[in-house]
Amino acid sequence: MPRERLDEPGLGLTGTTWTRVSPKLVWTELVTTVLIGVVVTAGCVLLGVVNGGFGRPAGVVWTSVAIVIGVAALITVVLTPRRVRSIGYALRDDDLVFRRGLMWQRFTAVPYGRMQLVDVARGPLDRALGMSELKFVTAAAATNVRIPGIPAADADELRDRLVELAESRRAGL
Repeated sequence: MPRERLDEPGLGLTGTTWTRVSPKLVWTELVTTVLIGVVVTAGCVLLGVVNGGFGRPAGVVWTSVAIVIGVAALITVVLTPRRVRSIGYALRDDDLVFRRGLMWQRFTAVPYGRMQLVDVARGPLDRALGMSELKFVTAAAATNVRIPGIPAADADELRDRLVELAESRRAGL
């Protein structure tokens, strides 16, 4: 998997080597966005036609909503490749750090000693593309860390490594 060094000043992540997710994740995200966009847009157009089409106010409203949803889906499709490239993770001495986001970047550190479960999930499209998603359950109820787009072989290996690290860190608790 591609690795890169990225310095994030002020976050304590200077010199961290990040592992990016698979570029195939772009296809999964695009298919999902296009399907949802088409279904919701078609539903709004249908509601517009049922409510009198362009000749009545309710029809105009639903048609306008359909246009807004279609434009939003198009913008999402355009930004998806860059958004997927922003996703990455790094294994540090005491924790796993996960990053994502373009405009609103999010960095999440999950201490190995707090990991209770590492789950590997593979949906139908992920299996077809040879990818997996790792999900972490920690001692904190609000923690929802998932890393999508990891190659299947790497996901199994990473899961085993994280479980090993979690067990060794919990031994000292």
